[in-house]
Amino acid sequence: MFQNRWLALALLIFSSLFAAHAASLPIIYADFQPPSGLAAPSLPRLPDVVPPVVLLAAEPAAVNPSLNPSGSLPDDPSAPLEQSQQGGSSSSAGEPEQFPAKPVTSEDQLKQQEHQRVMGVMAAFNTTANHDALPLTSGQKFQLFFKSQTDPWPFALTAVVAGFGQATDDHEEYGQGFQGYAKRYGAAYGDAFIGNFFGNAVLTSLWHEDPRYFQKGTGSFTSRALWAATSTVWCKRDNGSWGPNYANLIGNLIGSAIANVYYPASERTASDTVTRSLTVSAEGIVGSEVIEFWPDIVRRYEKNHAAKLARKAAQQDAQAAAVGSSQATASPAAPMVAPLPTAANQAQPPEP
Repeated sequence: MFQNRWLALALLIFSSLFAAHAASLPIIYADFQPPSGLAAPSLPRLPDVVPPVVLLAAEPAAVNPSLNPSGSLPDDPSAPLEQSQQGGSSSSAGEPEQFPAKPVTSEDQLKQQEHQRVMGVMAAFNTTANHDALPLTSGQKFQLFFKSQTDPWPFALTAVVAGFGQATDDHEEYGQGFQGYAKRYGAAYGDAFIGNFFGNAVLTSLWHEDPRYFQKGTGSFTSRALWAATSTVWCKRDNGSWGPNYANLIGNLIGSAIANVYYPASERTASDTVTRSLTVSAEGIVGSEVIEFWPDIVRRYEKNHAAKLARKAAQQDAQAAAVGSSQATASPAAPMVAPLPTAANQAQPPEP
């Protein structure tokens, strides 16, 4: 034990002296150059190894979402893009996506007008309540004319007019019977077709006039009645201004002049032609008046009908309440029950 301690101390002293002596020695081989013929040994190159990235898992509550909301690495080039996309989607998540409104065209307005009817029967395709309606093109004016004249309504109206002329023996030269009725029917439909063809399609396209009737809809009864009456001689133009309705007046006159081809010879005078033209214009005024006030008639009917139903329902409720109260207050009478016979009553002998 004692010898081992002295040996360890001697070795410690010896190693300390050797280290101190070696530190003071000069570097002898610092300028050593190997011979030129001696090639340096080539060592194999080790492959480049990418150091692995170690991700430490943490509890979800320990992660600060404000520092790295996407959960990707800071040097990930896709992180800013994903964050920007997420930010954009989150900012617009609470707001509805806005799409540019489709502009309303004159074709759209024309399609809406082609479903308008009075009493569900009378076609009112040439009517609009929008005073700012877009102007119609020439093609749309012809389209509106053909749509109006090929609808079942003009054929039904012509049948009534021809029947009335047959009953009053109008146009005597047409005669009676089926042949006379057919002539009157053809003449009446021809008047409407030709007059509207020139007054609502050809001349309106040539003079840039709007063939539609613009409902007033508001104001006093007199002002609205005058508005409808003057529509025969006053109309809106394609540029938005208002002026004389040349197309309607001259169109009716042209139609009456062409009608001399199929009317009886005795009715082909100039006065007859002008009279037929004015008659067609007067019929247009009546039609405008009906179209102007028809919405008011419908609203009044619906209001009265609703009030009638409300009164009827109130009466039924009152009757039901009265019946219920009478049943609740009435007390039913108790039925009379005869007493049951007892043994004592049965044992008593009958009296002599």
